[in-house]
Amino acid sequence: MTARRAEVVRNTKETQITATVNLDGTGIGHLKTGMPFLDHMLDQIVRHGLIDISITCTGDTEIDDHHSAEDCGITLGQAFAQAIGDKKGIRRYGHAYTPLDEALSRVVVDISGRPGLEFHVPFTRASVGGFDVDLFYEFFQGFVNHANVTLHIDNLRGRNTHHQVESVFKAFARALRMAVEVDARMAGQTPSTKGSL
Repeated sequence: MTARRAEVVRNTKETQITATVNLDGTGIGHLKTGMPFLDHMLDQIVRHGLIDISITCTGDTEIDDHHSAEDCGITLGQAFAQAIGDKKGIRRYGHAYTPLDEALSRVVVDISGRPGLEFHVPFTRASVGGFDVDLFYEFFQGFVNHANVTLHIDNLRGRNTHHQVESVFKAFARALRMAVEVDARMAGQTPSTKGSL
């Protein structure tokens, strides 16, 4: 199988972002989004998904973190879509339940070629570490729209917002890792009755 890696550069009037993704990584991350709590969450994808990610973002955070958070999701989604390639031989579906102390989250992903997000996280407070937690929806929406995946995120319980968010990202990492894994029984085949994704 060819290397499943990609680099995307995305420059707008609001953000300048460079992102690289290696789906067959070893858990190496270089994360500088300008938003420390988002970096902490992206590190969960790196560590628990074994997806190497390098991302740098310079954005108009003096106004708000919104543009940077959303555009980081977009750019990582674009890199993911390039890295996954024709999707032949992958498992396609992934799921995970992940606890963090009192919090429990479930994430299910389908590398379907169709963008879709169901995001059900009843945050118990509005921000963590100065980061507006509503922006996690924008991050994931940007990701699914450009990675062309279907993603269901449910925080089933939790009192501490940090724990809620981190359990979501850990579950996302594990689900994504499962979905992109190469399935020896599907070698060279597209995991779809349509013959394409």
